[in-house]
Amino acid sequence: MRYPFLAVDGEIASLINTFDWAQTSIGPLSSWSTGLKSIVAVVLRAKVPMLLMWGADGVMIYNDGFAAFAGGRHPASLGSNIREHWPEIVAFDANVLDAVLGGATLSCRDQHLVIERNGAPEDVWLNLDCSPVPDDDGIPAGVLAIVVDTTLRVRTEQRLRIAQEAGGIGTFEWYPETGMLDVSDEYRRIWGLAADVVVTDRLLVDLLHPDDRTASGPAKLGQNNPLDYVEYRRVDAATGDIRWIARRGEVVSSPESGQRRFIGVAFDITDRKCAEAAIRESEARFRNLAQSMPNHVWTARPDGRLDWFNDRVYRYSGAPAGTLDGDGWGSIVHPDDLRNAAESWAAARHAGQQYEAEFRLRRHDGAYRWHIARAVSLRDATGRIEKWIGTNTDIQEQKIAEASLADLAATLEQRVEARTTELLQTQDALRQSQKMESIGNLTGGVAHDFNNLLQVIGGNLQLLLSELAGNDRAEQRIHNAMAGVARGAKLASQLLSFGRRQPLAPKVVNIGRLLRNLDDILRRSLGEAIEIETIVAGGLWNTYIDPGNVENAILNLAINARDAMDGNGKLTIEAGNAFLDSDYAQAYADVPPGQYVLLAVTDTGTGMSVETLEKVFEPFFTTKPEGRGTGLGLSMVYGFVKQSGGHIKIYSELGQGTTIKLYLPRSPQSEDVIVERDAGPVIGGNETILVAEDDEAVRNTVVAILSDLGYRVLKARDAQSALTIIESGASIDLLFTDVVMPGALKSPELARKALERLPHLGVLFTSGYTENSIVHSGRLDEGVELLSKPYTREALARRIRHVLAKALPRASAVEVPAQEAGIGMRPDGKQTILVCEDDWLIRASTVDMLEDQGYAVLEAADAKTALVVLSERTVDVLVTDVGLPDMSGVMLAERARILLPGLPVVFATGHSDVEGVTPGPLVQLVVKPFSGKTLAAAIAFVTGGRGLVG
Repeated sequence: MRYPFLAVDGEIASLINTFDWAQTSIGPLSSWSTGLKSIVAVVLRAKVPMLLMWGADGVMIYNDGFAAFAGGRHPASLGSNIREHWPEIVAFDANVLDAVLGGATLSCRDQHLVIERNGAPEDVWLNLDCSPVPDDDGIPAGVLAIVVDTTLRVRTEQRLRIAQEAGGIGTFEWYPETGMLDVSDEYRRIWGLAADVVVTDRLLVDLLHPDDRTASGPAKLGQNNPLDYVEYRRVDAATGDIRWIARRGEVVSSPESGQRRFIGVAFDITDRKCAEAAIRESEARFRNLAQSMPNHVWTARPDGRLDWFNDRVYRYSGAPAGTLDGDGWGSIVHPDDLRNAAESWAAARHAGQQYEAEFRLRRHDGAYRWHIARAVSLRDATGRIEKWIGTNTDIQEQKIAEASLADLAATLEQRVEARTTELLQTQDALRQSQKMESIGNLTGGVAHDFNNLLQVIGGNLQLLLSELAGNDRAEQRIHNAMAGVARGAKLASQLLSFGRRQPLAPKVVNIGRLLRNLDDILRRSLGEAIEIETIVAGGLWNTYIDPGNVENAILNLAINARDAMDGNGKLTIEAGNAFLDSDYAQAYADVPPGQYVLLAVTDTGTGMSVETLEKVFEPFFTTKPEGRGTGLGLSMVYGFVKQSGGHIKIYSELGQGTTIKLYLPRSPQSEDVIVERDAGPVIGGNETILVAEDDEAVRNTVVAILSDLGYRVLKARDAQSALTIIESGASIDLLFTDVVMPGALKSPELARKALERLPHLGVLFTSGYTENSIVHSGRLDEGVELLSKPYTREALARRIRHVLAKALPRASAVEVPAQEAGIGMRPDGKQTILVCEDDWLIRASTVDMLEDQGYAVLEAADAKTALVVLSERTVDVLVTDVGLPDMSGVMLAERARILLPGLPVVFATGHSDVEGVTPGPLVQLVVKPFSGKTLAAAIAFVTGGRGLVG
């Protein structure tokens, strides 16, 4: 329901009506006293901010005016206790409640408080009138406060007072009827009047210099404005000191009353008057000095208007005295120099800086002579410019000397400029070279490790593929993984290409023939919507280039062009002869002049902006959508061309398509016949191959692949170990060695020493990054065979056969029995195998493997137990870990052969090489983790095949 005393429009009345007053000390609305309702009705209808604080708690009830004052505290403050809701002024509020509820009244003017009403403390000044409100028994039950915010006025008065004091301005109001003046503190200070002195117009007039009293207000009272601006002297009667005072005022009339108020300001100008007198005296001395100087001297006002020239200027120019003031000085300046002189003068004035300019001035006989004009500003104590003083000095002879010197130095300047240009070009080339070297080192290291990882992954995937034959789903997944390995290998190859670190095998190639061979591939790659036109000039020269890489470059450019044309347009490939002269080559630090074969690829695509052209060869930069390119295509082309001693240039405009020109070095030799060596069936063999590889995972993978192909494999972890095996007299048909391995002996030196000892040995290098050991100037050394990592089983098999075919047959070649490479055969009879392994989990799994293949298996957890078993039981083969708890597996084998001479031993260990263990007819080594087939093959080898049947 709506109570009658709340029948008022406004937000607060509605809030009071709906508020739950039963939660407060006042109680519900229905219980309010008549007196309380009456005073609330008065508060709500008041136009000024009013606050009612009821009871000792000070429960707040207020009107719309106070709600606006409360800001963010409203509406939460309605019905709350004032001490709790305004904690920042709790002491002030407590004092008001205690005093007024005690029957007193309080009135505060410009009361300063710090309150929070909008989330942050703020200073406010208030006029407060607080009165007690009695209850129905006449006892004070509440406090009624009228709140007027005077913050704006107080702040304005503070600013005015500070401004007056800071600016030295005193204010006054004059009452001519009584002769009294109401003045500010600053006014008293200016006139030298004590605070208790009554200020009258008679007192002030008596303090003025007699000659200035006629300028006072009382003397001009009959004028419309007797307080118009005036300057007069105030004389100290005691000392005779004089101070200058300026006064300015206005008459403010009231049309309603017809009365006039005389209001004004006064300020001390003694310092200014003294300065003006000093300036006048100084100017007189300056002009006397300037007239005696041999130079032209002139002065100008602060605004730059020239106002005085000494007599020497007029004698030089022949102009009448006074005619050069203002803009007249321009009449004697050479027309060609006037604009520059005026602009320099304006700029100096605007910046307040020293003026200096050179120009020609006309002499009285009409001849022009060069002068240098200089001017400085004179400033007052505040830094304000008061005057400019300038001079003109004749520099005609200096100009003549400078011209002569310039003529003599003209050729020197040209030489210096040319040399500077050359140095800048050299610096640019050096920076580019350093950048490419840094990227090459980075990409080389990344590619080496990355390709090793890819080799391990790819090799094991291919081995796994043979074990999962017939499982279509597994085979598909392995093929997908192999595709990922191939993509990784391509990425590494592109990185090496950009860094100019890929090994090149250049041949003398005819680009025209190569383009014709690529025609079918291009058309299938680009699609039918792309029109392809190939233009080959007659008499095309040969070029010395890596054919595989140049094919990749053409395909890269063609695919980029297809994407730029959005699959629809025309692609033009041109091949012709070109000559880059010295003038052209001079603009590019790494381009020698000479004859080149030009290969140009042009598309009708979208073209590229200037910004894109500047970054187009940077690695990983691409304009294609995410997922549609690596940003290495053009980088690869750029690096390959530069590594081949060529030059690349790109021309493009937005909307006009793109042309990329490759300049490949000309070769005078006849074209080489390109033989496709990575073709034909994948076959193995029975030759012996020595694998030298420092990466254990790569080494194990390669050994497994070669063994699977039927080869007898020896392995070494570095070049020195490989040389030791070669010098042992072992029969070896091919050395397969990594290029980059640790140790003092490097792979090329290993190959050289191996061939000295085994002249008919085949040598095949492999690496993910060749550095400069077998690659020089970016090209493979003559006769070097290199298989780049990562490689497939098929690529390895074909390259092995290729290298063996090139090597001369070896009389000492030993046929390896086919059964030595046999995998997966069942044991012949119940042979007994002793497994010695301290790790129970590995021991149990090994026992299971052997029992599944039909062996009888004995177990031992340490060497001591194994020796006991060997002394008591018949054992055909010992399979032992190397790292046993009581003695090494090598020592166990030695002691076992004392008990059982000729006992075959298989070492099962986590290391690919074990000191003191040399694989042979009675000793084999399998690396953990191993499969049952691998272990069975090792047992079959050391037993001469007796343990297995076909």
